[in-house]
Amino acid sequence: MPEHFEDQDFLPLGIAVLTVSDSRTEDNDTSGRLLVQRAEAAGHRIMAKRIVPDDIYRMRAAFSEWIADPEIQVVLSTGGTGVTGRDSTPEAVAPLLDKPLEGFGELFRSFSLEEIGTSTLQSRALAGLANGTFIFCLPGSSGACRTAWDRILLAQLDSRTRPCNFAQLIPRLLER
Repeated sequence: MPEHFEDQDFLPLGIAVLTVSDSRTEDNDTSGRLLVQRAEAAGHRIMAKRIVPDDIYRMRAAFSEWIADPEIQVVLSTGGTGVTGRDSTPEAVAPLLDKPLEGFGELFRSFSLEEIGTSTLQSRALAGLANGTFIFCLPGSSGACRTAWDRILLAQLDSRTRPCNFAQLIPRLLER
């Protein structure tokens, strides 16, 4: 577990959760529910939650709405990052990013390798920054979302994590 800055207060972030799926509903959206529960348990505010079909333009509309909302600092999406059929989250998100964060996908796949072996090659998890909003695109399984949250996002979205974290950058991004 990363160390925390002793003199730093926790900064709760506004988070939106997007589930990308042609078949999930609020009743069976286990990965979206997991992300909401984990974020709230960590002390963050859930500003929005939505399920959209795996359609590039419907996804871009949701991402764009939240990227433009100053109350939302982080968008977590789950689903559509595989290599089959309609999986198109990376194609929907990539053109919206001002700065991709390649290290996120690399780190996620490294942790995932320990859990699912070489099947992690099928994950196109990605992250980036758009209009000062952090976007993290995760696979659709609850296990993958748990791995991403517990092993990466929990610490990086905590303003007390040292030596650095994404949360501490948000005030500077808003000043631009």
